Amino acid sequence: MAGDLFGDLPPPSYHPSPLPKQEQEQEQQQKKQKKSVKINEVNPSISDTPISPPIAPLKSALKRPNSTSGSIPNDSQKGTERRLKFKTITDTSAAQTIEAMKKIASHISNPAKFSKASKLAIQLIQAGSVKSETADHFFAILEAAMLSPTSCNDASIRADYNTLFSAAQDASECLSKKQKNLLAAWDIRAVVANDLHTDDSFVFSKAAVRVKELISSLPVATEEDDANEAAALESEKEMAKSNVQTNKEVISSDKSDPFGLDALISSKPKKDEKAKDNRGKEEAEEMKELLKLRREALINCLEIAAKRYKLPWCQTVIDILVKHANDNISRFTAQQRDAIEKLWVSIREQLNRRKQGKSVSGKLDVTAFEFLQEKYSHETISIRRAVGGAGDRRASQWLG
Repeated sequence: MAGDLFGDLPPPSYHPSPLPKQEQEQEQQQKKQKKSVKINEVNPSISDTPISPPIAPLKSALKRPNSTSGSIPNDSQKGTERRLKFKTITDTSAAQTIEAMKKIASHISNPAKFSKASKLAIQLIQAGSVKSETADHFFAILEAAMLSPTSCNDASIRADYNTLFSAAQDASECLSKKQKNLLAAWDIRAVVANDLHTDDSFVFSKAAVRVKELISSLPVATEEDDANEAAALESEKEMAKSNVQTNKEVISSDKSDPFGLDALISSKPKKDEKAKDNRGKEEAEEMKELLKLRREALINCLEIAAKRYKLPWCQTVIDILVKHANDNISRFTAQQRDAIEKLWVSIREQLNRRKQGKSVSGKLDVTAFEFLQEKYSHETISIRRAVGGAGDRRASQWLG
């Protein structure tokens, strides 16, 4: 019976012999095939065929074919494309730049449009558009801005003048020698003089030192300079009179010669045979005109500084500046010497008042404590708080 119970089962001590390696590999392959069949039965959409790439969207035939279609650009390629686009936007031809400069020059002389026009000129400088080809047109912008020498110190636009001429120094390499000299003379009015309007003591002191250096660099004025100055003043008076006479003559000539034929008949061609000989004279005249502009600009700086003498923090700087101008008074012309002497007299009087302890107005300089001490020393204050010190009995009703 015991043998019948176990049947065909092997005894407990029996160990089956291991299968050969080939048979094990075949069994593993069969198991894998069974698993793949089960997965395909669950998800019939999945197949062993390779995944085909997505179909590209249809494009219009009118569009320009893109060489990089189908390929995803890298970050480096995107950066280069953006840079190329930026360069094509900013790069302009010389003709376009010249046209822009002509438009700016036509509007920059108007004080109402100066702020916007100066910003456009600064953009041209920063973009590197001022080159040897366009230098003359750029200088025409600066020349138009300085047609009126007093407009650069106007309170509404003097900051824009300062910014424009400070930026113009970066483009001065493209200018000629004559243009550089004129720019340096204009820089005194547009930059140095406007720095004297500041509320920053450091900027004010720096501008004053710059004025002192420019005064020391001037040559000594000669009698010829004084004579030229007097002649220039007389010519200005004569020009004012001649303008009135010319207007009358034009009206009378229009009646006698309405078609202007007399001028055509009498005119004759002139020859420039002495052009080379006159070059030296022209250069000498240019230097005289340049010295005149520099001297006038420095006198303007001294006048602006003297008007700010009421501010206590800049009084010492102005004292030193005007004294330096008075010590170098021989470098200025006759009328400019008179103006410097008057400035020095007024500054010296105010300096003596300050040494005596007085203010600019002539009163003694007192502190806030001394002012209040003087004020309350004459007041009558009662020891009974609400009762008037003058004995007016205003509080007698409620006191009883």
